[in-house]
Amino acid sequence: MPIKHTVRSYDEELKFLAHKIAEMGGHAERMVEQSIAAIVNADQELAQRVIADDLFLDAAEREIDDKAITIIAKRQPMAIDLREIIGAIRISADLERVGDLGKNIAKRVAAVSDTRQSVKLYRGLETLAELALTQLKEVLDAYATRSVAQINIVRDRDDEIDAMYTSIFRELLTYMMEDPRNISSCTHLLFSAKNIERIGDHATNIAETVYYIVTGQQMPAERPKEDLSHDIIVDEARKP
Repeated sequence: MPIKHTVRSYDEELKFLAHKIAEMGGHAERMVEQSIAAIVNADQELAQRVIADDLFLDAAEREIDDKAITIIAKRQPMAIDLREIIGAIRISADLERVGDLGKNIAKRVAAVSDTRQSVKLYRGLETLAELALTQLKEVLDAYATRSVAQINIVRDRDDEIDAMYTSIFRELLTYMMEDPRNISSCTHLLFSAKNIERIGDHATNIAETVYYIVTGQQMPAERPKEDLSHDIIVDEARKP
């Protein structure tokens, strides 16, 4: 946990950043959960609420940036304090992007509502979202407790998210090849799946930032940040 300072107002300023990150994290989680529920249930009213909710994250990120700049200028922080502030800026940017990805999913609800696909596809999206949200919740817990014990597990699990996304990509591609009438709705579902996969990447970014805050060191840059859908495209293109 952050050290206590002689000047109590300094502690309060750092606590403000941590509290705002917690608010952003909870809000981003809800947006993603609701966007998936909206696309699975063709709930356009819920989708519109998700889209409107993105304004909160935009404002919160700006507030964190402004507060962080003020603290740096006023306190001239060093070591762990400086990492806390820089970390808050990084994490808020990742959470704002998670909100954008949830909003992007919600925007596709109207496009897929009229042409429903196999229930299996929607279940696949739900499962993928559960994995990504579990990833996000765990890294936010790690940030709240300043614990790096689970960081490597969280980062390694990103491979599982990538593998499931690749599987969904393959299945959607099959549906589009079998019936051209599926192309429009399946394309929107494909973009939705990609958005969820990117949420997992942002959760992993947050995990790496938490590690940096706590240890003062960068995690080894050995994690591949890509899925294998490009191989599927090549394989399908080679079919006679």
